[in-house]
Amino acid sequence: MAGGSARPDVDPVAQPAAQPTAHQLKQRRRASVGSLIGTTIEWYEYYIYGATAALVFPLLFFPTHDRLVSLMLSFASFAIAFAIRPIGAAVFGHYGDRVGRKTTLIVTLVMTGLATFLIGFLPTYESIGLWAPAILILLRLIQGFGVGGEWGGAALMSLEWGDQKKRGAAGAWPQLGTSIGLILSTSAVMGSSYFTGEHFLEWGWRIPFLLSGILVVVGLFVRLAIEETPSFAAKKQSQQIEKSPLKFVVKHHWREIVKVAFLRMSEQMPFYIFTAFILDYATQNAHVSRTFVLLATLAAAVLDLILLPIFSNLADRVGRRNMYYFGCAVLILMAFPYFWVLNSGNETWIFIAITLSLVPHAIQYGAQASLISEHFPVHVRYTGAGVGYQMSSLVAGGPAPLIASFLLVSFGTGYAGAAYLAAGGVIAALALSTLKDRSDQHL
Repeated sequence: MAGGSARPDVDPVAQPAAQPTAHQLKQRRRASVGSLIGTTIEWYEYYIYGATAALVFPLLFFPTHDRLVSLMLSFASFAIAFAIRPIGAAVFGHYGDRVGRKTTLIVTLVMTGLATFLIGFLPTYESIGLWAPAILILLRLIQGFGVGGEWGGAALMSLEWGDQKKRGAAGAWPQLGTSIGLILSTSAVMGSSYFTGEHFLEWGWRIPFLLSGILVVVGLFVRLAIEETPSFAAKKQSQQIEKSPLKFVVKHHWREIVKVAFLRMSEQMPFYIFTAFILDYATQNAHVSRTFVLLATLAAAVLDLILLPIFSNLADRVGRRNMYYFGCAVLILMAFPYFWVLNSGNETWIFIAITLSLVPHAIQYGAQASLISEHFPVHVRYTGAGVGYQMSSLVAGGPAPLIASFLLVSFGTGYAGAAYLAAGGVIAALALSTLKDRSDQHL
């Protein structure tokens, strides 16, 4: 970096912003909507893989003589993309901190969308044998690589353009894309299942993947209209661009990266258990229908979408750290009752339990964008925030359905999964306790 490489705890260039102009307010709105639409599309693409990994791929791409083995192989293909997400975050973070947030986000959108679209044309194991799961995994890796670079840029686009006094609310915009993406993906899978009926496993499952092509075109149109963020533009104009953002971040901010990764144990890990693992667990162990579980998951996503901005705005009042601790506590308290209700056999209570399962996610996720991003200076923020966020994929997100399936096989009870959820809440709270409070730092 032109200005030296001392470890800045507070960005020396970042100063409180003057009253925004009409043009800046217009760009702020575009950045918020653009980050929302972009993450919605990317997460839609990601979640349809999660749903089909539970419902379709065990039969069509990973057939074995044991249903649980096929399921675990399918979830392993789901998990493997999480392993490459930190690499995607590092690579795209490098360009996002050197070239710009906008350009990098356009590339991540196209890469993820193309990989998802091609899955819709992929022949199954019955047609081409082992080539089918091999190509599926390759496309899944490309998908994960692209998604790895998405969150950091989308979060910064909204936060760096946003009102610094309301960072919880500003950071909620890209986070809402998770809920909307889940709603769209669940609706697409459920709609395809309903309208194609007995043909769903033949060709109906392909429809949600093919629809992603249309969504990518919409996303590109929106993102092309957004200008570069003011804080990065100022750094670039003053030639204060870090030559090697990843090297700087690893050298000066590795502790924050590790802490951020474990911070998400109470948010990301439960999310994939409640939206992916549960699709198989509820149908096989609670003996409810596929449509029932998808509908309940859809209701959970809608509730998440409603609650997330509410808790995000509340976090700006009571403190983002306090809100995050509260989310950890709620997860710990609900883990065992959740599986107890699923095992009860009462469909009404099962539907309610699944619907409420994402409440801890709504409490924490909106505040999380700012909570993570404010720990990294602007010249390496895309890399630092993105890598920290995606490193959690190795310990929290990707392995979650696979570990939950393994615990179910090993202990024969869903309560093993409940213990796993509760442990995630404890670990996240401990990680948060070691992070400094930087809520007064201007982004």
